Amino acid sequence: MNIYVLVKRTFDTEEKLVISGGAIQEDGAEFIINPYDEYAIEEAIKVRDSASGEVTVITIGNEESEKQLRTALAMGADKAVLINAEEDVEDLDQFSVAKILAEYLKDKEADLIIAGNVAIDGGSGQVGPRLAELLDINYVTTITNLELSGTDVKIVRDVEGDSEEISTSLPLLVTAQQGLNEPRYPSLPGIMKAKKKPLEELELDDLDIDEDDVAPKIKTVEVFLAPEKKAGRILEGDLSDQVKELVSALRSEAKVI
Repeated sequence: MNIYVLVKRTFDTEEKLVISGGAIQEDGAEFIINPYDEYAIEEAIKVRDSASGEVTVITIGNEESEKQLRTALAMGADKAVLINAEEDVEDLDQFSVAKILAEYLKDKEADLIIAGNVAIDGGSGQVGPRLAELLDINYVTTITNLELSGTDVKIVRDVEGDSEEISTSLPLLVTAQQGLNEPRYPSLPGIMKAKKKPLEELELDDLDIDEDDVAPKIKTVEVFLAPEKKAGRILEGDLSDQVKELVSALRSEAKVI
């Protein structure tokens, strides 16, 4: 079984981020595998171990992205592919990324493609569905359980606080939701083995792509921090007094009534 996992290098949002000139400053920032992609990697490894096959992780980035690919290899993936977009990587939007990935994967006979549900830096959740449409294969998003029997697949997915059961078939693209599994940490032997596993690097010129065909459709104008929230206020006294004070505050301060 040919299993591909889409991986993105993202800022570690648990570390301090500095915004200057309408953009996040990369100097001094920490980068990680997008956390939702870790669920995708783990699920791919589990499927491979139960159904045999090979797991290839793929990302579009620059040379700095090799670290995240090596981490995925240390987790247990078999191969990695870096499509090096160099300085253009920050300008790519979801449309561009999906087009590039589709061009790479179009002749790879992928049985299963797994992506993270969203990337924590953008949160659009568009790349997976867009890619599936371009490849003309089935796709299911926000999955929390995956069972394969030959080419038949049973899936449980999140749907607005509830769950939905779906039956479909390979080839298939799914996006991983939190709760699908518990991603493993790279072991020391895994880290040592990862250094010897194949990591293929391609340039955009190596793919049969016209730059105009992958030109981004959207542009990020500015990135800024949300304003700090004011401290809350605790209403005291009798319930009737609290209600009067609340109504007064909503009318005179919040101006919502």
